[in-house]
Amino acid sequence: MSDLNLITAFLIGLAGGVHCIGMCGGIASAFSFAIPKDASPTGYILAYNFGRISSYTIAGAITGYIGSITSSSIATTLPILNIISASFLILLALYISDWWKGLSALERMGGYLWRRIQPYSKKLIPFKHPGYAIGYGAIWGWLPCGLVYSALTWSLASTSATSGALFMLMFGLGTFPALIATSLGASFLVPIFQHPMLRTLIALILFTFAIFLLLPIFQGIKVI
Repeated sequence: MSDLNLITAFLIGLAGGVHCIGMCGGIASAFSFAIPKDASPTGYILAYNFGRISSYTIAGAITGYIGSITSSSIATTLPILNIISASFLILLALYISDWWKGLSALERMGGYLWRRIQPYSKKLIPFKHPGYAIGYGAIWGWLPCGLVYSALTWSLASTSATSGALFMLMFGLGTFPALIATSLGASFLVPIFQHPMLRTLIALILFTFAIFLLLPIFQGIKVI
């Protein structure tokens, strides 16, 4: 996987920070009540995000492995996977900008699995030590999320499980600044991230990523 793809993964996560605040910001803030009263919250917040990003990385490895098997057996699969990835980026751009909420249907489908694993997170509260926060974050990393699903389509189009894992790791690190800020009480950032102009700018950035992903495919098409 090229450095450009890894940078792109980080930027997608960073741009999607506006979505993360809406989906996970409340979770990251509320879980502070599970932290021991005499403990510093910083270590638990970092542990929670380590668990969350670890789940993204594992999911990336799985989808990357599936994509590598499929592309090696069917020659035309990789361009198709790239088209799927670009399509999901466009859907994500529409979702973040509030122009169209089509990804909500996919999130509802993921909710079936989520309802089975979410109850296990309750068994980790209250946190007895940071390890509990890691487990808590690892479970919440599987929360149905259109942003994550869109990123996973990129790892699906990668060449290996390692590439898929690296992509989702960089994506997870990109989501980290927005969530760590809200967890540490920087609530003033929430209106900034949710401002319509910023959401529109983020949508345009994601559209640009989609175009760059599709460009090599269309350049390879010969018009007779």
